[in-house]
Amino acid sequence: MPATVGRRPGRLAPLHRVTSGIDRRTVVRVGVVAAVAYAAWLAIGLFGRPYNFFDMKIYHGAVVWWASGHELYEFIAPDTTLGFTYPPFAGLVMLPMAHLPVGLAGLVNAAASLAALAIVLAALLRPIVDRLAWPLWFSVAIAVPLAAAIEPARETLGYGQVNLLLFALIMADLIGLRWRSRRGTHATADDGPLLRFLYSGAWAGAGIGLATAVKLTPALFIAYLMLTRQWRVAATAIGTTVAVTVGTFAIVGAESRAYFGSVLWQTERVGAADMTPNQSLAGLLARLYDSIETPGLLWFSFAVLILALGLSRATNAHADGDELTAFTLVGLTANVISPISWTHHLVWVIPAIIVLADAAVRRREASRGLAYRAGPAQPNGGLPGVNGLRPPIWYPTLTGLRHGVAALGLYLLFLISPIWPYEHQLPEVSHYQDGLFGALMENSLAVALIVLVAGLPWRPGAEPAFHADRMGRAVAAARR
Repeated sequence: MPATVGRRPGRLAPLHRVTSGIDRRTVVRVGVVAAVAYAAWLAIGLFGRPYNFFDMKIYHGAVVWWASGHELYEFIAPDTTLGFTYPPFAGLVMLPMAHLPVGLAGLVNAAASLAALAIVLAALLRPIVDRLAWPLWFSVAIAVPLAAAIEPARETLGYGQVNLLLFALIMADLIGLRWRSRRGTHATADDGPLLRFLYSGAWAGAGIGLATAVKLTPALFIAYLMLTRQWRVAATAIGTTVAVTVGTFAIVGAESRAYFGSVLWQTERVGAADMTPNQSLAGLLARLYDSIETPGLLWFSFAVLILALGLSRATNAHADGDELTAFTLVGLTANVISPISWTHHLVWVIPAIIVLADAAVRRREASRGLAYRAGPAQPNGGLPGVNGLRPPIWYPTLTGLRHGVAALGLYLLFLISPIWPYEHQLPEVSHYQDGLFGALMENSLAVALIVLVAGLPWRPGAEPAFHADRMGRAVAAARR
């Protein structure tokens, strides 16, 4: 017996050698990531709807129909009144999936969308986690399941939509602007011409152009680029859109003429304005008026006001050196003023949550710095005054609290998505069936979007899209 016991440490030696090189913090972090991913999966099952790639089945059926020699926009999905509503360029992009089973096509789209979301989150979180000295892989591994669990992402993935892919195209231009502002400092002498071109950011605008060719609402980003006098980026976006559209005309002229001649104007192909998933301003007004149609003049008046407000605030955010917030405000504005914004379109709440959370952290860090630099504490615990008195110990903790609460509240709102328990459809059921509280819940996401357009804070100097030597002049000009 003693001999057997004595051999046990020898048997465990290989295991000890393997585990000795593993950092305990890494093990804990992997466990946290696994727990967050599992919690996100449970949240999707609890708060999400039954998903069966419903929209993907329409796209897949349309391109199979088209590949069989029929007209693309004549397709109507079985047992529905729905057909293909995207421009013909989107049909060309989706055409290869006609060779795949619809289930596999949905899984491929979901995998590509999650990969795009992970890349975008890595790019958006990189400046923040570098400042806070957090591991990037750990932050992204937590952020991806958290983002995938909220309403816009889970609807996009579950229904087989393309919103996360379009979101990634637009965010790619933000990264291009970031690299361009640094004059291609990522490139080295050993890099080839392709990498040097990539790091130069000279291609910025192509993503917005491609997204506009697939779906028309990203065109608002081109207007924003022109308002902020980013002429080269705007020209790249316009040139990309025009080149892709003209090229599509040359390849599939009949479908292009059908789309721009008639299909584009057939708003009834998309759905009724008052449907609960339509969380745009038009949907909000239709439901408030308890009408299938939106009151046109009232919608137009408020839409122009929100458009001016959103673009004005985005321009100011750009001038103060926060391009991420500027892009987010433009995306949120497009969601609000679009006649139809289904809940899977609202992916711009993801960067809005990031901006709010980072604003909270920045304000707390700034208040700590003021506390440490101040003089002796005031005997009665008062705030610092003209004598350089130190603020009370609770002051840095509470600074930024409202932004942190706003970030958490926004996340929980889009996680729980309280619109579905109060979903109603005219003429069968009035939108006031559950009283004023039910009407508020049914419109809660639309209200949140409008509040974000009006109140999302920006972070001066956090994400400049122009060279450092121009930043001071731009900020001064904006303040004047």
